Amino acid sequence: MNIRRIIAIGAILPTIAFSHVHKNVLNKVTIKAGSDYQVIMKELQQRGIDVLGVDFKEKLIDVNISDSEFNTIKSFKRPLINIPHTKASLDERYLTSTEVEALLKKINNKYPEITKLEKAGESLEGNPIWAIKISDNAKTREVGEPTVLFNGMHHSREIMTAEVTTDIASFLTENYATNSDVKKWVDNNEIWVLPMFNVDGNNKVWAGSKMWRKNTRDGHGVDINRNYPTNWNACRGSSGWKSSQTYRGPSPASEPETNVMMNLVSKIKPVFNISYHAYSELIIYPYGCKGQRTANKDVVEGIGKRMGEILNYVPGTAWETLYSVDGSDIDWMYQAEQVIPYVIEVSPRSDGFQPDYSKRDPTVKLNRKGWQFLLERLEGSGVHGHTTEFNKIVVSKIEDDKEVNLQTYRVNPDGTYHIILNDGKYNLEFQGNETVRKVIELNGEKIKL
Repeated sequence: MNIRRIIAIGAILPTIAFSHVHKNVLNKVTIKAGSDYQVIMKELQQRGIDVLGVDFKEKLIDVNISDSEFNTIKSFKRPLINIPHTKASLDERYLTSTEVEALLKKINNKYPEITKLEKAGESLEGNPIWAIKISDNAKTREVGEPTVLFNGMHHSREIMTAEVTTDIASFLTENYATNSDVKKWVDNNEIWVLPMFNVDGNNKVWAGSKMWRKNTRDGHGVDINRNYPTNWNACRGSSGWKSSQTYRGPSPASEPETNVMMNLVSKIKPVFNISYHAYSELIIYPYGCKGQRTANKDVVEGIGKRMGEILNYVPGTAWETLYSVDGSDIDWMYQAEQVIPYVIEVSPRSDGFQPDYSKRDPTVKLNRKGWQFLLERLEGSGVHGHTTEFNKIVVSKIEDDKEVNLQTYRVNPDGTYHIILNDGKYNLEFQGNETVRKVIELNGEKIKL
């Protein structure tokens, strides 16, 4: 059947099994999902069909389908629009892995006082995964300064993400001497940027496999962002079929790349994280499994919604905006390391994964507003300090003379704590060999205790 036209289509989906056979993907198609958006997204995920991205506001879903999958798609009873084929080659002005490495080394050499270049680890194929720390005393760990992490390209075809992350490093270093806000952020925090995480997959993209998403494990690859231990294989938010774009791997944290990220996060203990993806113009916060929320969701979701307003992106959990996701980095970061983490899906649906390079600067400049807001938020409502006596802090909000438990914060191994809170009155119960209670009231300021 010819699908290069607009088609009105069929009835509800019959029940079929996942296919574990590699498919020759032939066509990119947009489903005009309308009010059936959530139902269709769930069915696409459960059938292992490659969802490229969405326009959540217009309820449009882009998919990659083979001829064999078309019979599944046509039974949605929704119009389809063929997506025109793009040129075979990538725009060579986008960064490759070797160019990212060269750029980071150039930044480090030019600004040695405020940067530290570090090999966070190696990929499956033994390629270096680079990260750069930006701070006023970058070579030392300044106890008491909060840390923030920005990372890009869990998925190798999402080439715009390396542009956004390298821009963070370039912008902060180039403007440190002249911009008072930048100087404040760099002086007061330890900012880590890991621009290109899936190095092997990106090399495969540049070698001609433009739609490659996963790492390169055994030729079939593993979706690194379904390989983290938290909620691994918990809610049908990933696939057990090796051919699937969301193949979770044989076991939690089976991939070296996953362990590189986990080790870095466990070492630096970031307060905030942004993991950059493309495309769809979304702000995603934990958790990924349907119905699950974070304990301090008023803080986590409130900040995410504010970033959504700033960027004009749609905020929500993965199960609200896309579909259930299990084994993701942000779920693991939140649960295991109490990070407040976000996924930002940059770029509109019209851009796709690999737009003309003319789209690069507008995307990068828009997304500066998001990461800069997060750095500024580190200066806002919350408490921080250092203790050798206590290992936990139970945070309760006081409302109408009643206490509502929000979270139990684990003090970092070095004795530091950085707790982001909304404005209001709180009871903090410091627990250790003894228990000490402190009542505080926040009104936009960060209090040191």
